[in-house]
Amino acid sequence: MTYLEGITFIAFDLDGTLLDSVPDLAEAADKTMQVLGRERVTVEQVTTWIGNGADILIGRCLSQSLEVDPSLDPAIHREARQLFDRFYDEGGHQKSALYTGVKDTLAAFHQAGIPMAIVTNKPAQFVPHLLEQHGISEYFVDVIGGDTFPLKKPDPFALNWLLEKHQLTPAQMLMVGDSRNDILAAKAASCYVVGLTYGYNYGQPISASEPDIVLDHFSLLTEVIKLDS
Repeated sequence: MTYLEGITFIAFDLDGTLLDSVPDLAEAADKTMQVLGRERVTVEQVTTWIGNGADILIGRCLSQSLEVDPSLDPAIHREARQLFDRFYDEGGHQKSALYTGVKDTLAAFHQAGIPMAIVTNKPAQFVPHLLEQHGISEYFVDVIGGDTFPLKKPDPFALNWLLEKHQLTPAQMLMVGDSRNDILAAKAASCYVVGLTYGYNYGQPISASEPDIVLDHFSLLTEVIKLDS
């Protein structure tokens, strides 16, 4: 196991990293397509389409492809996004669940005095409720959604903002995620990055994006960052 020295701050992605949220996202997306009379979408499809924010997810659902159809009617896209947000909110996120080991591992870092943040491309309006619903909101000093800033991952804007806010050097911050967007953002910010193999990465292995460390289980993070005993 590779150890990372000098880490004093950890940023986490949400969907596919802390939370298995595909069942709720897929349900909302499928309901949206049905209302619009479009081809339905499956959990398997949505699993490979999420990661770039809700607008792009809905564009992919309407296009039935990872590549959004450039001729897609913007008015239909806007209507679909509004429907999706409504259905996702009404569903109450009841099918989403934390991955094994997430809560205990976050608690261990919190107890060790390591500040943590959420950096997700999910619309910010949904994030606080999800963190509270799963009993982990107290662990994060910053919560950044996909529309908090003008730019989202893979752009490093949010990570650079955290570095500046907390007066950190890049070598002091670790990004933990499951998608190439997380890896690219961290590399652009010159931070360390751990890639998790179990999440959502467009059907590609996370190792292909060359994170500093690849882990199969979230709880192994406590072996990567030495905690004071």
